[in-house]
Amino acid sequence: MKKIHYTEWGIESPRYWGMLAVLAVVIAISGIATLYMEHEGHWVTGMTNQVVWGMPHVFAIFLIVAASGALNVAALSSVFGKKVYKSLGRLSGLLAMTLLISGLLVLVLDLGQPSRLIVAMTTYNFKSIFAWNIYLYVGFLAIVAVYLYTMMERKATRFYKPVGVFAMVWRITLTTGTGSIFGFIVARQGYDAAILAPMFIIMSFAYGLAVFILVLMFAFKADGRELGDVLMNRLKNLLGIFAASIFYFTVVYHLTNLYGTENHAYEAFILRDGGLYTALFWVGWVLIGCLLPMAVVYHPSLGKSRGGIIAASTMVIIGGFAAIYVIVIGGQAFPMAMFPDMTIIESGFFDGVNGQPASYTPSIPETLLGVGGVALFMMMTAIAMRVLGFLPQSLADEVVDPHHVKA
Repeated sequence: MKKIHYTEWGIESPRYWGMLAVLAVVIAISGIATLYMEHEGHWVTGMTNQVVWGMPHVFAIFLIVAASGALNVAALSSVFGKKVYKSLGRLSGLLAMTLLISGLLVLVLDLGQPSRLIVAMTTYNFKSIFAWNIYLYVGFLAIVAVYLYTMMERKATRFYKPVGVFAMVWRITLTTGTGSIFGFIVARQGYDAAILAPMFIIMSFAYGLAVFILVLMFAFKADGRELGDVLMNRLKNLLGIFAASIFYFTVVYHLTNLYGTENHAYEAFILRDGGLYTALFWVGWVLIGCLLPMAVVYHPSLGKSRGGIIAASTMVIIGGFAAIYVIVIGGQAFPMAMFPDMTIIESGFFDGVNGQPASYTPSIPETLLGVGGVALFMMMTAIAMRVLGFLPQSLADEVVDPHHVKA
């Protein structure tokens, strides 16, 4: 592998400033929507006493999960010795930090009163996974910052591998904690499953890699840098493997639920009778998020085209939002079984399996809050690439692969 030279993102100034201006407008609109929700209260959102985690949580959880997966590219080099990925380590670490910061900001602003975060940071109940996550998220940012330092400072290169191993262990722990938020909630039939923790880990691999591929291709295309087929073929093949893994875990999750009679009503709700949730599961989660990306990635011609890789990555991201929506919103919409094996004759609190599913329609303000988080991620990434050398000058085949022979 030839020596890699890193430089700042050199996109033309008018295009760069125009892009930042558009993102700033989106963030400003998102800020106004957030202030409106904070001033008026959560009654202006679609959230209710039954559905307390709404659209902002869908965006926040996707960004947080993708942050962990984005760091996987750097780990392939430092932990597993795949030198062909070493040139991508800096961008991998950057995306991990910007994705996590954006996701956490959306999460904090959806608390109703962001000042309550002070209570969460000073009073801990370590029986709660939420208390653990305070340390996991903040620790992740600190570890990735050190990880980037070992990549960018020559005097610190001897710490590159051990810090990379530590970062990998930490991020797997972090995503396990995120999945366990739902796996530990025994009151909800759609959440109470230990398999959610490993399923969130493999989801993070796919969603983070999909975001990484799109950012990498856009940054190199906008700056006129060469991006060879060697790396792209490896990345898209990994994406296909991760999409297949999500499909596998999805099948196992629902088969194990169907094995238990107590979960039959919930499975019928998600797989057959759930309306929007059923459509999002089959069309969004399974078809768009898993099957179609696999078909495109491994197609003999589509899989080799840049358009096909972009389409597969985009579909994985769309499927990711659909999957998290079904897990988060669908799991709350299904009525709680407060008294198992008992028939509730009449109840106005949706507290029995004979009750009607809770209704939820995302409002414009809460959706804008989530979109603002995505825009903030894009803006922070663009600024960081502009001022620091996160991007290699070239990722041509002969640069990243010493055994490459020109046709």
